[in-house]
Amino acid sequence: MTAFFQSYGIPFEAAWLLSTVIGILLIALPLMLAVAMIIYADRKIWAAMALRRGPNVVGPFGLLQSFADGLKVFLQETIIPSAANKGLFLIAPIITFTVALLAWAVVPFDVGVVLADINVGLLYILAISSLGVYGIVIAGWASNSKYPFFSAMRASAQMISYEVSIGFILICVVLWAGSFNLSQIVESQKGYYGFLNGNGFNPLLFPMAVMFLISAMAETARAPFDLTEAESELVAGYQTEYSSMAFALYWLGEYANVILMCALNAILFWGGYLPPVDWAPLYMVPGIIWLFAKILFFFFVFSWVKATVPRYRYDQLMRLGWKVFLPTSLLFVFLVSGFLMLTRYGG
Repeated sequence: MTAFFQSYGIPFEAAWLLSTVIGILLIALPLMLAVAMIIYADRKIWAAMALRRGPNVVGPFGLLQSFADGLKVFLQETIIPSAANKGLFLIAPIITFTVALLAWAVVPFDVGVVLADINVGLLYILAISSLGVYGIVIAGWASNSKYPFFSAMRASAQMISYEVSIGFILICVVLWAGSFNLSQIVESQKGYYGFLNGNGFNPLLFPMAVMFLISAMAETARAPFDLTEAESELVAGYQTEYSSMAFALYWLGEYANVILMCALNAILFWGGYLPPVDWAPLYMVPGIIWLFAKILFFFFVFSWVKATVPRYRYDQLMRLGWKVFLPTSLLFVFLVSGFLMLTRYGG
């Protein structure tokens, strides 16, 4: 795109800046629309599983319900508690929302269709996702209320605990692919058993795919790991004192993170933009369609689990992370690296 603008006589620096801004908007604006629609889909899936109808009044089939909810919070007054730290109280939701969008910079939507195709894309994802905890801790502390504070402590402990096991799971993927670049990780998943695309078909990496899916639910505080807003204990969690657009930014950031985790499940373990079967006619379908189909499938799994699985106790949540996932992921780092040393690198 930079070369296209340069062909009209625009200097390189200005052409690069213009193409980068357009690339950011091409990701951010559809993502915001996708978040609105995914909230609607979430509510419809829950309703169907509980034999209810869900949103069905605002717009055809209730499709405009998310936009009506957004307009409602936009028109509300932002109330700041008198004892809150005003500056930190307002900046916390901005941090959470911004961090949720930044991670999408390195997500490959198709061959060459990525905003920043950097060699350390997976490390960038880990670094950005770890920053999300700051928005949550600051919100709990700045609210100057005990329920949001307790919730923020729970959320930070939960996110940090599961990021450790996610890190070891990603090491297995990086060892197998031989790269931190997300596009190269996707390309390395071609042709398992001669006709399948995806690390999930690898016996050594399939357990990691299952653990990553569960850890992603815990990382995004989705049920059954939504201990950050256990209604009987912590009201609405760390965002209890928020209203209007500040609350909406947390809502949008949460769903943007959920979609990101669904995308990472698809990219790291199920072939990303590749078709599920390595068959030439399937490559005629654009890669972005395959990626979106996989993201929607994993989002359905997230909603399905939320609608059917009861909430964990907090001690069970911590035990699963530290006593089950951490040693298991460490064991598989040893197994994957040992297998590669014996086979790929000649022992």
